[in-house]
Amino acid sequence: MARSTSGAARTVAVNRKARRDYFIDDTFEAGVVLRGSEVKSMRAGQGSISEAYAAERRGELFLINAHIPEYAAANRQNHDPRRPRKLLLHKREIKRLVGAIQRQGMTLVPLSLYFNERGRAKVELGLAHGKRKYDKRAAERDREWGRRKARLLRETG
Repeated sequence: MARSTSGAARTVAVNRKARRDYFIDDTFEAGVVLRGSEVKSMRAGQGSISEAYAAERRGELFLINAHIPEYAAANRQNHDPRRPRKLLLHKREIKRLVGAIQRQGMTLVPLSLYFNERGRAKVELGLAHGKRKYDKRAAERDREWGRRKARLLRETG
């Protein structure tokens, strides 16, 4: 799952369900406060954000329910795999996101967890609102029609 390219961003985890279950209105990049054993575990390509979300606590944003497994060699200094992790954003961005969450009933969904070019742990957050069942069916129908149309065009020349 983790790709290793020198000098480029290295993806650790991707939330594939997010784009299926939500309409993503806007995306943000946020830093993540991690402990040493968490960084080691992520650099080994381990981590999951499929059930994670971001929430506000005491004027700060936290990544809740993200799973970064314990690092085997960390011994006693290991971390709790599902602990809340603080997200680093500008105060203006936090106020904007918290306002959207409270007023408009939106949610912050992590889309991907990665290391940027400088080696810093980042999370891409999507400001989203949920899809209904009929929205999901319509999206699937459109995808299927696109595939069928491409197949017909390929066959006819």
